[in-house]
This record gives sequence, C-alpha cells and structure tokens, in this order.
Amino acid sequence: MQGKQPDGSVAILRRLLTFATTSAAVMGMSMGMQTPASAAPSTAARLELVAFKASPFPYEGQPPGRDKPFLDVEQDGRRGHTARGGNIYWEDTTYSDRRTLIFIPKGFDPARPGLMIAYFHGNQSALVRDVWRRQQVPLQVARSGLNAVLLAPQFAVDALDSSPGQFWDPGAFRRYLEEAAMHLARLYGNPWGSPLFDALGVVIVAYSGGYYPAAWGIRHGGVGDRVRGIVMLDALYGEMDTYLRWIERREAAFFFSAYARSAREENAAFQKLLAERNIEFATAMPAKLAPGSVTFLDAGEEVLHKDFLTKAWVDDPLMAVLAKIPGYPRTPPTARQHRR
Repeated sequence: MQGKQPDGSVAILRRLLTFATTSAAVMGMSMGMQTPASAAPSTAARLELVAFKASPFPYEGQPPGRDKPFLDVEQDGRRGHTARGGNIYWEDTTYSDRRTLIFIPKGFDPARPGLMIAYFHGNQSALVRDVWRRQQVPLQVARSGLNAVLLAPQFAVDALDSSPGQFWDPGAFRRYLEEAAMHLARLYGNPWGSPLFDALGVVIVAYSGGYYPAAWGIRHGGVGDRVRGIVMLDALYGEMDTYLRWIERREAAFFFSAYARSAREENAAFQKLLAERNIEFATAMPAKLAPGSVTFLDAGEEVLHKDFLTKAWVDDPLMAVLAKIPGYPRTPPTARQHRR
C-alpha cells in the first residue's frame, strides 16, 4: 500500500538514476533524466518524473456521492482532506504532487504493436521510493520483453487514502493518456510522434488500493475500447459492480487477478458473481493471457501483501504477468520464427 514522499528533490532522483544506470548496464539499459537532444528516436531506455497538467492531484472538486468538497478541512491557512478512518491529510504535502513516473525500455518501438502500462499504486506510496526502488516496476516492465511503456501517476503521497482525485471526473483518464502521449514522444526523441503513442493500447495494473482509481478510470474515463487488459495484484477489494460490467462488455480484453490472504474473500465473491452470469474463468496461470480471458490466481497463504509486487507466486510477478500478454513482442520476430 503507500509511503512518505522521499526528500523528493530532483537532486535525489538524479543520484538514484545514477545508481540505476550502473545496475541497469548489465541489461544494456541507459536511463537518464534528460530529453534526447536530437529529434531522432532513441533506442536507449529512458526514465523521467514528469509533472502533468492532467494529473490526479491537486483536486478541489466534490467527489461523486459525497455531500462535501474533497478539501473539507482548513487549519492555520492549510487545506486538508478527511480520509476514511478519520485521518486528515494536508493538500500541500499529500495532494499536490503532479508527477508521473514515465519509463521507456530499451528497444521500444512505437511504430510496432505496443502498449501503455498504467500502474496505479496502493496506499502509503511514493513514486521514487516505492514504485521505482522498492517494487522495481520499471525494471519488471523492461524484463518482461513487452513492447510497452510505463506510466505511474502519483496519487495521495504516503497516505492511507486511495482517492482518484481528478480521475473521478468524466473523461479525465482519457485526457491524462493524451497528455502522456506528448510526454512520451518527447522523451522518446520524436516530439512529433505523439499520435503513435496515442494509438497504443492500454493495460491497467492496480496494486492494493489502486483498485479504486482504476475502477473510475474504466467507469467513465473516456478510454473506450482502448483498454486491452486489467491486471489486479492483490487489489480486488471493492468496486465489484464496475469490474463486473467491464468484464461483461470486455470483448477482446483480458482480466487477471492474483491475490493472497488479504484479498482472498473478495476474489471468491467476485468469482461467484461471474459464475452466476455464466462467465467462464480460469483459476490457474495460463500459458498466455488470451484476449477475452478471465483468470484468477491464488498466490498462496504465505505471501505478504506488502511484498506482492516483488515476491508472490513467483519473484517479480508483474514481469511474469506482462510476459504472458501475446502479440506485443519488443524484439521483432526473426525470419526463422516467421517461417514456423
């Protein structure tokens, strides 16, 4: 679930990137904070924290179904939000980070079939400390072999709060993806290439409390049939009706939910709902996450929720799941493979 914003400064991020570059050299990756000087596309890996205009936060609206604004507390000139459980979190420290962690793996080609992986973190998380360093999400995307880029927006910083913020608003997720296409094109080295990124399919990955903003993203985020799949990693804690409706009209998109002890009851209840509607699903890891498939995987009794992104039924489970998405290889097939 989520953690305190690391010293958060660009200087610290640069030091972390230096460390990551040294480690990633073994894999042939070259991460950097700077945009390529040339407009020519780059085949090197690129990682950057980017402030978005269409970010989940700041948010000053009134959440759907609530009788008061999101920022419902004011004290000594500070505005705050009363989260579930009664915790008060302040706008300036918890709900003001506009950044998204963007990652383009080495060898990614936007002209070939590809995907955007939208990763929605859980509670008590910060992008650098948790999504990047602890959970190794960019590294897992790189190692999956998928021709895909990563978007990881910051929601509430280091808080027991899964609020979607702007993603509550109709069409907000679509606007976020449109802006992401421009940032990705610039980072890739072709600022005129945003239409290529805007045409990519989307796979939403939710961990823990990320299920809530993910549900709003598909409910009325304006992304239509662009979503190719949903991956829930110990995350199916609620919004059952939203995910059920999405599965009923999913057509060629897949749904995958892996869980341990903390989400076992909810996953069992959801499977019952699907069975009542005669929707077929599997309960073992398939060879491929075929379009239109629905899969549930019990990761085991001993798996810890806090470690689920790095050690579940396998090490690096996100990498394992992404590697099973067919049709988007990062490396083009060889002539011999074409003949088979």
